Amino acid sequence: MKKIFVINGGQKFGHSGGRFNKTITDATIDFFRNQSGFEVKYTDINEAYDPAEEVEKYVWADVVIYHTPIWWFHVPHGLKKYIDVVFTEGYAKGIYHSDGRSSANPAINYGTGGMLHGRQYMVTSSWNAPKEAFTLPDEFFNETSVDNGVLFGFHRMNAFTGMTPLESLHFHDVEKNADVQRDLLIYTDHLTKNFITVKTQKHEHLLNCAN
Repeated sequence: MKKIFVINGGQKFGHSGGRFNKTITDATIDFFRNQSGFEVKYTDINEAYDPAEEVEKYVWADVVIYHTPIWWFHVPHGLKKYIDVVFTEGYAKGIYHSDGRSSANPAINYGTGGMLHGRQYMVTSSWNAPKEAFTLPDEFFNETSVDNGVLFGFHRMNAFTGMTPLESLHFHDVEKNADVQRDLLIYTDHLTKNFITVKTQKHEHLLNCAN
């Protein structure tokens, strides 16, 4: 049984109702609950949570899936607060035990003190910016991808815990040219490729080895 922990970071704030990320989050939960071999836990950062219980979810999970909009080139403050609170609670309790360095040689091994080795994570993000803003010369992001640019620190944060990334998926132009049904199809294909197809390939490999 593969254990999936889903986090909805689509904060309700100002003019944002968080509906797009709630829709993607619900699709994630439905996808895994409709497949055999998966168990799902879920947190919505808009709802009250117990930090100790959230740490237990991270430790329990095989894969953590984050869903977040991007506000002013960062994750929303509610998701950032969740991470600050939960990761602080998780010190020496399953998320990290140190920054990885030793007093004998403090110049090396920074970022190796995580306790979530063997786990994976995936992130989806939603943007007002069109995808061309990241790919075309002279456009705003100077041909720098989401993962290597705005979310670089987010990825290093997860690496600090010991987790390794699955392929991200980023939804663009969701305010002016939203097509939710198209995006749901793209996302379902993404989940199938990363979880069902890989699972089937591993199963076939084991059968071939047994033969």
